[in-house]
Amino acid sequence: MTDWRPDQPYNRLPKLPPPADLETKAVLKVCVSARSSLAALKQATGLIPDPGILINTLPHLEAGASSAIENIVTTADKLFRYAQAEASADPATREALRYRAALLAGFKEMTQRPLNTRTAETVCSRIKNADVSVRRVSGTKIANERTGEVVYTPPEGEALLRDLLANWERFLHEQTDLDPLVRLAVGHYQFEAIHPFIDGNGRTGRVLNSLFLIHEDLLTLPVLYLSRYIINHKEEYYRLLLGITRNGAWEPWIVYMLTGINETAQWTTAKISAIRALLDHTANFVRERLRKIYSRELVTVIFEQPYCRIGNLTDAKVAKRVTASRYLKQLVDIGVLREETVGKEKLFIHPKLLTLLTEEGNEFPPYGRK
Repeated sequence: MTDWRPDQPYNRLPKLPPPADLETKAVLKVCVSARSSLAALKQATGLIPDPGILINTLPHLEAGASSAIENIVTTADKLFRYAQAEASADPATREALRYRAALLAGFKEMTQRPLNTRTAETVCSRIKNADVSVRRVSGTKIANERTGEVVYTPPEGEALLRDLLANWERFLHEQTDLDPLVRLAVGHYQFEAIHPFIDGNGRTGRVLNSLFLIHEDLLTLPVLYLSRYIINHKEEYYRLLLGITRNGAWEPWIVYMLTGINETAQWTTAKISAIRALLDHTANFVRERLRKIYSRELVTVIFEQPYCRIGNLTDAKVAKRVTASRYLKQLVDIGVLREETVGKEKLFIHPKLLTLLTEEGNEFPPYGRK
């Protein structure tokens, strides 16, 4: 048993690494599979000619699921619809869109400094749309959603929290005798147990998971849809986190996280392969039917923006405004896009791509068939 009471600040939260054997036989078995699946995902991302296609699509799915874990519920379709018009979205969709912005802000910040406490503050600030720093006030408690019972009270005191976060940083970057995926799982628990911010800790921690995979060169883009696994196994996620706090039960938690990475990497790889197949099919169809306007850049834009606007084509220098409007209307005429008027704005929707992104299946009918 650990020295812990749910209604008292856990100021004696043990530092990392824990004394337990973290790389048990069960952990290593799933770790091998997860590393293999991540390698396949990394290779799949490299086969998409423009990384913007993935950066502008898959993080929306992660944003929606990670927000839903915290009971901030929207739909994938809304996230794509309002990606370029956030002010017009409902509050839940706006908050989920900020998660995607936080993920990309953290990704950009990693080009300037290693993953650290400042990265976490940057990410949480973007999620909450406010300047967020490590907690200075007491009173933060985590309660059961249904009963209101306090299940965990995180440590208190800014100096203590920063000391624990410094230890968390050192563990992630210096404990290289442990596999990076094991460090990710252990580090994720520790970050959530420290609970450094008043709000937004769960979403911030899940962004940091994606960034750590990139830091360790296991992925090149933040496209792993890990929150899909967590939202489908939400009760187990919280039960296993609490199991470490109560009983030091590290193995079930690490196996859970690595199983999630393995399954999610395979799912994401299959989704990227389907997007690539649709990209090639669309390019060939547009080239055949609209040879005079075809360009790879035109096709790329409508894959980067499932809800495309005339301005997207002009920004990408595909064409000037009048010509860009004509190009999009011609894509509507041949059935690649669907036009929709919202107020004074025209949206050009890519139905086949949206279906791939918002539904489980990876098949699509060829153009000309329904």
